[in-house]
This record gives sequence, structure tokens and C-alpha cells, in this order.
Amino acid sequence: MSRPQPANDTVHDADSVAALHDLVLKSLDDDQAQETISIPLQGKSSIADHMVIASGRSSRQVASMAQKLAERIKQATGRSARIEGLPVADWVLIDAGDVIVHLFRPEVRSFYNLERMWGFVDAPTAGTA
Repeated sequence: MSRPQPANDTVHDADSVAALHDLVLKSLDDDQAQETISIPLQGKSSIADHMVIASGRSSRQVASMAQKLAERIKQATGRSARIEGLPVADWVLIDAGDVIVHLFRPEVRSFYNLERMWGFVDAPTAGTA
């Protein structure tokens, strides 16, 4: 008897999650993202297994990184990542299913300080980055 597949039609296994996570980190590194961190969410939240947070030097770079990342995810997995925030590109959210990516301009990242909210206490506090 076969096991039921997840409702969202994605196969959720450790290898595919790790491959997606590695793809995200490599893409951001290739596009010269700054201060990239990855927060493991497994066991903390059901929204994803990883949250990746990175900064770009400008809105243009943030938008470019987001678009390239979405294209690379589509090529590698066949799935389309959902993107929010592209028109302004101060804060862009890329939902790739098992990996959620937040791309910020540095000032906006410092203001929202998601790292601290998720328990990464080594993150700079708002206004000190």
C-alpha cells in the first residue's frame, strides 16, 4: 500500500529539501547577496523547513536576485516559486515551498530584524547594522 502524498503535490523528503536549500544558498552567493543566513525551521514551524535571509545593496539588486532565484528554482524543480514585493523590492519574499527566502535592502532588514524574531540573538538590533 502506498503512502498518501502531501496535499500540495510536492514530495517532501530530506534529499529534495536539502537540494532546494543548497540551490537557494548557491544562487544568492552567485548573485553576491550580503549577510546570508539560514534559519532551520523544522520542528519550530510548519511553514517551511528553512528560512533564508539575505541583503542586497540596492532595490535593483534585490529584485534581480529574486527573479534569478525564482528562475533557477523553476529550472531545477519544475515548480514556480511565489514572489511578493517585487515592484518596490525593499523586501522581497520568495516562497519555494520548503524554503522561504527574504531578500532585503540593508536598512529594511535592520528595521524588521527577522533573525531576532526567530531566535537568532546574534543578529544586530534595529538601527545598529
